[in-house]
Amino acid sequence: MLSYKHVSVSVSGTHILEDINIDFNDGNITTIVGPNGCGKTTLLSCLNSSAKVTSGNICINDIDFLKLPLKERAREVAFLPQIRTVIPVLPVRTLVEHGRFPYLGFTRRKSKEDIDIVNQSMDFTHVTAYSEQNADTLSGGIRQRVFFSMILAQDSQIIVMDEPVTYLDLEGKRNFFNMLKKLRQSGKTIILVLHELSDAIRISDNIVIMNDRKIVAHGTPDECISSHIIEDVFHTTYKKFSDEDGDYYIFL
Repeated sequence: MLSYKHVSVSVSGTHILEDINIDFNDGNITTIVGPNGCGKTTLLSCLNSSAKVTSGNICINDIDFLKLPLKERAREVAFLPQIRTVIPVLPVRTLVEHGRFPYLGFTRRKSKEDIDIVNQSMDFTHVTAYSEQNADTLSGGIRQRVFFSMILAQDSQIIVMDEPVTYLDLEGKRNFFNMLKKLRQSGKTIILVLHELSDAIRISDNIVIMNDRKIVAHGTPDECISSHIIEDVFHTTYKKFSDEDGDYYIFL
């Protein structure tokens, strides 16, 4: 289990996160939501040290995660940030193979297991057909699937993503969420930030609601809806609908 214990982040005396306490349940999809600037990205960025924890601890199964060597941390947690300003001029397969870096030795020679995992990751995300194309020539949606394939190749138990559906159209988003459900069924722990509340409620086992640098609520989607905290934080109302996949909400 990944746990944040009294985690705070400050930059030049300004609080970015304040006293974050949360357990992310194994084998669940947990979505973090909140207004812009509330600290969602910073909360995730603590995991790859792009945000420096100033107090508190992040633990995996009671082991201090931030004290682990970088390669060991990458074996535990695969992290896909939202903003990638530089798109590598590399063939898709080469980029996905970068996900195996935590397992390679000094020579960086790939084993049969490494190659098999890369192939499986590319097949799973449907990017095998683009193997020899340079990533910078692809559309935003396909490129996003390539980056997703790369972090799957890390074969980490915990997968963390910041707004991973930003570049996806409706069909791409639906396919992506179906992939997340399959990963959950395989036992992976998935933590992501989503912008759309309706998506978060439909895909998640648990939702974390942030506001003003703090966690203000967390629980199942039904618990968060029934508590009216979403209405208070986002100043919105909603309508509830149902179909063969269950209940869903449209926020107004």
